[in-house]
Amino acid sequence: MRRSRFILSAGLAVILAGMANTAMAQSEIKIGEINSYSLLPAFTEPYRKGWQLAVEEINAAGGINGKKLVVISKDDSGKPADAQTAANELVSSENVAMLAGTFLSNIGLAVSDFANQKKVFFLAAEPLTDAITWSKGNRYTFRLRPSNYMQAAMLVEAAAKLPAKRWATIAPNYEYGQSAVAVFKKLMSEKRPDIQWVDEQWPPQGKIDAGPVVQAVAAANPEAILNVTFGADLVKLVREGNTRGLFKNRAVVSFLTGEPEYLDPLKDETPEGWIVTGYPWYDIKTPEHAAFLKAYQTKYNDYPRLGSIVGYETIKAAAAILTKAGSTDPEKLIAAAEGLKVSSPFGEITFRKIDHQSTLGAFVGKTALKDGKGVMVDSVYRNGADYLPSDAEVEKMRPKD
Repeated sequence: MRRSRFILSAGLAVILAGMANTAMAQSEIKIGEINSYSLLPAFTEPYRKGWQLAVEEINAAGGINGKKLVVISKDDSGKPADAQTAANELVSSENVAMLAGTFLSNIGLAVSDFANQKKVFFLAAEPLTDAITWSKGNRYTFRLRPSNYMQAAMLVEAAAKLPAKRWATIAPNYEYGQSAVAVFKKLMSEKRPDIQWVDEQWPPQGKIDAGPVVQAVAAANPEAILNVTFGADLVKLVREGNTRGLFKNRAVVSFLTGEPEYLDPLKDETPEGWIVTGYPWYDIKTPEHAAFLKAYQTKYNDYPRLGSIVGYETIKAAAAILTKAGSTDPEKLIAAAEGLKVSSPFGEITFRKIDHQSTLGAFVGKTALKDGKGVMVDSVYRNGADYLPSDAEVEKMRPKD
C-alpha cells in the first residue's frame, strides 16, 4: 500500500511539474539569438549589452502582450555551419518564435537560407551584404542594419566631390568586402565616369599582411583609397600605412571606421580626415538617443558602441513585430513586419514590404584626433530611406517569393 502511494505521489509530482513547465512556456515568448561572440568580441559584447537592456525594458513594460520575453543566445564561432546548427537547435529544441542576430555576411546568408528552408522568421541584425535582402532575399528574412548599398551611397555622396580620379581599394576577401567594393565602384563610377580603378587588394579577413598590401597600393600611386577593413586588420593597415606614408596627401573613404569599436583601438594613430560611416554617440542631440544613452550608461557605467545600438534595436524591433502579430506563427510575423514602423535611438524606422530592409540610417563624417583619441567630426545622420534603389530596381534583383 505504501509503495502504491509512493508511486502515485511520484507520478502526480511529475504531472504537476509538467503542467508547471507548460504553463511557464505559455507565459513566455522565446527569441533565438545567434552571433560571433568568441570571434568578434569588440562588436558583439556591446551588442549583447544592447539586447540585454532591451529585454529588461520590454519585460519591465509588460513583456509581449503580457508574456515574458526570453532571449536564448548561441555563439556561431564565426562559422556558417555552426550558425546553422545553432539555428536548428534553437528551433527544434528550444521552440523559439523567431531567430535574430548574426554579424558576418556569409553567416547571415547561411541562417537566412536555413530560415527560408524551415519557414522560420529571421531578423538579421548586422550582416551588411546586399544579397541578404536582394539577390538571395526570401520571404522569411528581414534586416535591420543599413546595407552595403545604402552605406556606399552615403559615402559616394561625399567621395564624388573629391578631385581624385585614380582610386585603389582594400577590402577583406569574403562576402562583405566583395559586396562593399562592388557597389561602391558601381555607384561611384555612375557619378564620376572619369574615375580609374588602378588597384585592388583582397587580404583574408582577420589575417591581413599589412606590409605587402600597403606596398602594393603605394606602387599603384592612387589619388584616393577605399578601405573596407575593420577590427584588428584595420589597426594593422593604419599602423603600416602611417609608417610608410600611404595616407599622406591621399583621400581615404572608409566603411565603418567611425564606429567606436573600430575607431577606439587606433588611439593616437587615428588618421585624420578620412570620410567614414560611424557612430558619434557623444555628438547626437535627439531625445530618442538621449534616452537610450542615459539608460545604457546607468546600467553599464560605460558608453555605447554601434554594436550596442544594433543589439538594442534588434530586440526592440523583434518585440514590436511579435506584439503586432499577436502570434508566433511565421506567416503572421511576416505580415506584421512588412511596412511596420518602429522607434529607434536614431528616430523612427520602417521595415519595407518590398525587400524587408529597414530604413535605419548611418552617420557620415570625418575622422579626427582629440585628446589623443580618434573621434568623428562634422557628422550628419543620413536616413536610410533616402539611399535605397527604386522599387522597380529592387524587383529586378530580388527573387519572387
